Amino acid sequence: MASQTLRAKQAPLKDSYRNDPSSALVTLSSSGTLDSSSITCKLSTGKAVKDAQSKIAGLHQNAGGDDPTISGELCSGDMLLEALVACAGVTLKAVATAMDIPIHSGTVHAEGDLDFRGTMGVDRDAPVGFTAIRLGFELQLEKGAEVPDEKVEKLGKLTERYCVVLQTIANKPKLSVSLRGSAETEDGIDRGFAWGQTK
Repeated sequence: MASQTLRAKQAPLKDSYRNDPSSALVTLSSSGTLDSSSITCKLSTGKAVKDAQSKIAGLHQNAGGDDPTISGELCSGDMLLEALVACAGVTLKAVATAMDIPIHSGTVHAEGDLDFRGTMGVDRDAPVGFTAIRLGFELQLEKGAEVPDEKVEKLGKLTERYCVVLQTIANKPKLSVSLRGSAETEDGIDRGFAWGQTK
């Protein structure tokens, strides 16, 4: 029943992606703010996240998911960008603090492009996952502060170098995937199954 419901929801989306490949292209985004009070990055989340009592990941609307403002379900792609924004923002604040660069305020923004034909299995040649991610900072220094260009360059390079999430995305880590489970047969015997691989 659930599989039929999902297929019914996804069928018109798949047809749309086959007939108009550009309709499968989506750009997700996330942003956060910085201030002078602490080495933190406050994520600017959408209404669905604010209203959710617990973080529940669900399908993006372009993959057959419900409207997140109604369901409260979060797209994992958005959460990935939020993790990047949070990590990059905190890293930049830490580096700036260590370098005595007085940041009064700022914003961090990340956006990523997805082609839903890949993850929906509509086109085997279409990529699965983000095809491009753009991370940017807009900073306001304390009044009267001046920072030479070479110091700004160093701030950018060190932020990139020490941001864990950014480096994890940029330098594919060794990844292992496993799946385990069991099912009780009609004669009451538990039969297990397992699969795994390392990349």
